[in-house]
Amino acid sequence: MTAKDYLEFIVEQIHSTVVATVDEDGLPVTCVIDMMYADDKGLYFLTAKGKNFYKRLKDKKYLALSGMKGEDTMSCTAVSVRGKVEELGSVMLSLLFERNPYMHEIYPTEESIQALTVFRIYEGSGEWFDLSKKPIERDSFTFGGAEDKSSGYYVTDECIGCGSCQAVCPQSCIDMVNGKAVIRQQNCLHCGNCAAVCPVNAVIMK
Repeated sequence: MTAKDYLEFIVEQIHSTVVATVDEDGLPVTCVIDMMYADDKGLYFLTAKGKNFYKRLKDKKYLALSGMKGEDTMSCTAVSVRGKVEELGSVMLSLLFERNPYMHEIYPTEESIQALTVFRIYEGSGEWFDLSKKPIERDSFTFGGAEDKSSGYYVTDECIGCGSCQAVCPQSCIDMVNGKAVIRQQNCLHCGNCAAVCPVNAVIMK
């Protein structure tokens, strides 16, 4: 899947996400915000200009969000995104109302709609985590030119091929290749068991 695919999944399959911003004291604040549209330029949502959420966006110009689809933990797919935001004003309001017609019930008149403004997450990174797969599936992505800072556990050349890490991996995602352990990043839980048991400290976290 591409970054756009992941952003569209948020809009179409999750929609209502938990968004975190930072207040004037540097403390986290969360709220539930609908992600209303996605394209090659980013992820779009709106808010009223009189809300504290608007003030935090204008002040910090950054947010993080998470959303989940699934009936329970073992059937869920979660996506998280963090990135820079910019205010677009009213330029895309009509499109967002067209794609999200329930907004007409919340802001029923042209006068009431004047309170709203559109924001775009235009540069950021994200993570996909699917617990419905066996083994689990994870991926990371970036968009808008953001630097790729993928994290995870990796086995260095110091590996002696003892197999200790394989024995404690809950997803059985460590393979032996040419006598060395290799972690399948797309199936790793990032639990750290492999690093904890390695007798020669050959497993590192990036």
